[in-house]
Amino acid sequence: MSALFARLQGDLNSARKSKDKAGTLLLGTVLSEIKNKKIELRRDPTDADVIDVLRKSIKRRRESIEMYTKGNRKDLADKESAEAAALEKYVPAQVSEDELRVAVKAAIAGGATQIGAVMGKVLPQFKGRADGSTINAIAREELSRQG
Repeated sequence: MSALFARLQGDLNSARKSKDKAGTLLLGTVLSEIKNKKIELRRDPTDADVIDVLRKSIKRRRESIEMYTKGNRKDLADKESAEAAALEKYVPAQVSEDELRVAVKAAIAGGATQIGAVMGKVLPQFKGRADGSTINAIAREELSRQG
């Protein structure tokens, strides 16, 4: 069992003891997503697998925030925002855009002239620490400067 999974489990138990309904529900949901990942992988998830599940969960909440904001439901957007912030404390800090830009420029300098080639070189370097869509946007921007 991964250390991060154990930490989430411990925090869930603490939330239950302190009668934190929102925290209990959030952590319970995330832990069940991790257990589903375990079934899918047919092995115990590593910390990297757990971080992957957490990042997807955070991403879903950010998408919901956008939808709720457009729909004028500030109450629901605030709830999703609080949940995303609560989950972010379990994942490593995101890489800065400047750091990503340096890696993208290095990939282009190394001969990657198509978006797929750039993504293929850069994405694995930042697995779990950067959003693919952010890397893609920077890569497209840098490739357009090359042309």
